[in-house]
Amino acid sequence: MIAETLTMNTPDGPFTVISADGAVLASGWTAELDELTGQIHPTLRPAGYTAVRSLGSISDAVAAYYDGRPEDIMDITVLQKSGPFRAHAWDVLRTVSPGKPVTYTEYALLAGNPAAVRAAASACAFNAAALFVPCHRVVRTDGTLGGFRWGLQIKGRLLAREAVA
Repeated sequence: MIAETLTMNTPDGPFTVISADGAVLASGWTAELDELTGQIHPTLRPAGYTAVRSLGSISDAVAAYYDGRPEDIMDITVLQKSGPFRAHAWDVLRTVSPGKPVTYTEYALLAGNPAAVRAAASACAFNAAALFVPCHRVVRTDGTLGGFRWGLQIKGRLLAREAVA
Protein backbone atom coordinates (compact mmCIF):
# COMPACT_ATOMS: atom_id res chain seq x y z
CA MET A 1 0.00 0.00 0.00
CA ILE A 2 1.20 3.49 -0.86
CA ALA A 3 -0.04 6.26 1.43
CA GLU A 4 -0.76 9.81 0.45
CA THR A 5 0.69 12.72 2.41
CA LEU A 6 -0.26 16.35 2.60
CA THR A 7 1.16 19.23 4.61
CA MET A 8 -1.25 22.11 5.12
CA ASN A 9 -0.49 25.54 6.52
CA THR A 10 -2.60 26.25 9.61
CA PRO A 11 -2.65 29.02 12.23
CA ASP A 12 -0.83 26.52 14.48
CA GLY A 13 1.90 25.82 11.93
CA PRO A 14 2.34 23.10 9.32
CA PHE A 15 -0.06 20.19 9.76
CA THR A 16 0.78 16.95 7.99
CA VAL A 17 -1.60 14.07 7.34
CA ILE A 18 -0.74 10.56 6.18
CA SER A 19 -3.73 8.81 4.63
CA ALA A 20 -4.41 5.45 3.01
CA ASP A 21 -7.66 4.42 1.36
CA GLY A 22 -9.37 7.57 2.66
CA ALA A 23 -8.45 6.95 6.30
CA VAL A 24 -6.03 8.94 8.44
CA LEU A 25 -3.07 6.83 9.59
CA ALA A 26 -1.15 9.65 11.29
CA SER A 27 -1.25 13.42 11.60
CA GLY A 28 0.35 16.23 13.52
CA TRP A 29 1.76 19.73 13.54
CA THR A 30 4.97 19.14 11.64
CA ALA A 31 6.27 19.36 8.10
CA GLU A 32 8.60 16.41 8.73
CA LEU A 33 7.09 13.15 7.53
CA ASP A 34 9.58 11.19 9.65
CA GLU A 35 7.96 12.60 12.80
CA LEU A 36 4.74 10.76 11.85
CA THR A 37 5.72 7.54 10.09
CA GLY A 38 7.03 5.87 13.24
CA GLN A 39 3.69 6.46 14.95
CA ILE A 40 1.88 4.17 12.53
CA HIS A 41 1.40 0.61 13.80
CA PRO A 42 3.82 -1.73 11.98
CA THR A 43 0.98 -3.78 10.47
CA LEU A 44 -0.55 -0.61 8.99
CA ARG A 45 2.69 1.01 7.83
CA PRO A 46 2.63 1.77 4.10
CA ALA A 47 5.28 0.56 1.67
CA GLY A 48 5.76 4.14 0.50
CA TYR A 49 4.45 7.66 0.54
CA THR A 50 3.42 10.07 -2.18
CA ALA A 51 2.77 13.77 -1.68
CA VAL A 52 -0.55 15.10 -2.98
CA ARG A 53 -2.17 18.53 -3.27
CA SER A 54 -5.39 17.49 -1.55
CA LEU A 55 -6.79 14.64 0.50
CA GLY A 56 -10.38 15.54 -0.38
CA SER A 57 -12.69 15.32 2.62
CA ILE A 58 -9.72 15.05 5.00
CA SER A 59 -8.26 18.35 3.78
CA ASP A 60 -11.73 19.89 3.85
CA ALA A 61 -12.25 18.79 7.48
CA VAL A 62 -8.96 20.35 8.59
CA ALA A 63 -9.88 23.60 6.83
CA ALA A 64 -13.35 23.49 8.42
CA TYR A 65 -11.77 22.95 11.85
CA TYR A 66 -9.76 26.13 11.46
CA ASP A 67 -12.82 27.94 10.09
CA GLY A 68 -14.66 27.30 13.38
CA ARG A 69 -16.33 23.96 12.66
CA PRO A 70 -14.36 21.51 14.84
CA GLU A 71 -17.07 18.85 14.63
CA ASP A 72 -16.24 18.15 10.95
CA ILE A 73 -13.09 16.24 11.88
CA MET A 74 -15.22 13.54 13.51
CA ASP A 75 -16.61 12.54 10.10
CA ILE A 76 -13.16 11.41 8.96
CA THR A 77 -12.21 7.74 9.20
CA VAL A 78 -9.12 7.01 11.28
CA LEU A 79 -7.15 3.78 11.15
CA GLN A 80 -5.05 2.97 14.21
CA LYS A 81 -4.22 -0.35 15.82
CA SER A 82 -3.34 -1.32 19.38
CA GLY A 83 -4.58 -3.45 22.24
CA PRO A 84 -8.27 -3.57 23.18
CA PHE A 85 -8.26 -0.86 25.88
CA ARG A 86 -6.24 1.66 23.88
CA ALA A 87 -8.26 1.09 20.69
CA HIS A 88 -11.48 1.56 22.66
CA ALA A 89 -10.05 4.63 24.41
CA TRP A 90 -9.27 6.21 21.02
CA ASP A 91 -12.88 5.63 19.96
CA VAL A 92 -14.06 7.24 23.19
CA LEU A 93 -11.87 10.31 22.55
CA ARG A 94 -13.84 10.89 19.37
CA THR A 95 -16.99 11.34 21.48
CA VAL A 96 -15.53 14.16 23.60
CA SER A 97 -17.24 17.33 22.39
CA PRO A 98 -15.29 20.37 21.25
CA GLY A 99 -15.22 23.02 23.96
CA LYS A 100 -15.90 20.45 26.69
CA PRO A 101 -12.52 18.97 27.67
CA VAL A 102 -12.44 16.11 30.17
CA THR A 103 -9.87 15.24 32.80
CA TYR A 104 -7.74 12.12 32.56
CA THR A 105 -9.86 10.66 35.39
CA GLU A 106 -13.10 11.41 33.52
CA TYR A 107 -11.57 9.99 30.35
CA ALA A 108 -10.71 6.71 32.10
CA LEU A 109 -14.30 6.54 33.38
CA LEU A 110 -15.70 7.22 29.90
CA ALA A 111 -13.44 4.46 28.57
CA GLY A 112 -15.06 2.05 31.03
CA ASN A 113 -12.27 1.64 33.58
CA PRO A 114 -12.12 4.40 36.21
CA ALA A 115 -8.97 2.87 37.72
CA ALA A 116 -7.12 3.04 34.38
CA VAL A 117 -6.10 6.70 34.51
CA ARG A 118 -2.52 5.92 33.46
CA ALA A 119 -3.72 3.68 30.64
CA ALA A 120 -6.02 6.47 29.47
CA ALA A 121 -3.11 8.92 29.54
CA SER A 122 -1.05 6.38 27.59
CA ALA A 123 -3.78 6.20 24.94
CA CYS A 124 -3.39 9.95 24.49
CA ALA A 125 0.40 9.66 24.31
CA PHE A 126 0.30 6.94 21.65
CA ASN A 127 -2.43 8.52 19.53
CA ALA A 128 -1.00 8.86 16.01
CA ALA A 129 -3.97 10.76 14.54
CA ALA A 130 -3.79 14.10 16.33
CA LEU A 131 -6.78 16.38 15.76
CA PHE A 132 -8.89 13.55 14.28
CA VAL A 133 -8.64 11.64 17.56
CA PRO A 134 -8.73 14.71 19.80
CA CYS A 135 -6.38 13.80 22.64
CA HIS A 136 -5.88 17.55 23.13
CA ARG A 137 -9.34 17.56 24.78
CA VAL A 138 -7.99 15.75 27.87
CA VAL A 139 -6.59 17.87 30.69
CA ARG A 140 -5.27 17.34 34.21
CA THR A 141 -7.64 17.19 37.16
CA ASP A 142 -6.66 20.73 38.18
CA GLY A 143 -7.54 21.99 34.69
CA THR A 144 -3.95 22.51 33.52
CA LEU A 145 -3.01 21.21 30.11
CA GLY A 146 -0.79 18.23 30.88
CA GLY A 147 1.28 16.78 28.05
CA PHE A 148 0.82 16.96 24.30
CA ARG A 149 3.19 15.58 21.67
CA TRP A 150 2.88 18.73 19.58
CA GLY A 151 3.46 21.15 22.47
CA LEU A 152 1.36 22.76 25.15
CA GLN A 153 1.16 25.99 23.17
CA ILE A 154 -0.68 24.24 20.33
CA LYS A 155 -2.86 22.28 22.78
CA GLY A 156 -3.87 25.52 24.50
CA ARG A 157 -4.70 27.21 21.20
CA LEU A 158 -6.78 24.22 20.05
CA LEU A 159 -8.79 24.24 23.28
CA ALA A 160 -9.25 28.02 23.15
CA ARG A 161 -10.39 27.81 19.51
CA GLU A 162 -12.89 25.07 20.38
CA ALA A 163 -14.23 26.98 23.41
CA VAL A 164 -15.19 29.82 21.07
CA ALA A 165 -16.66 27.57 18.35
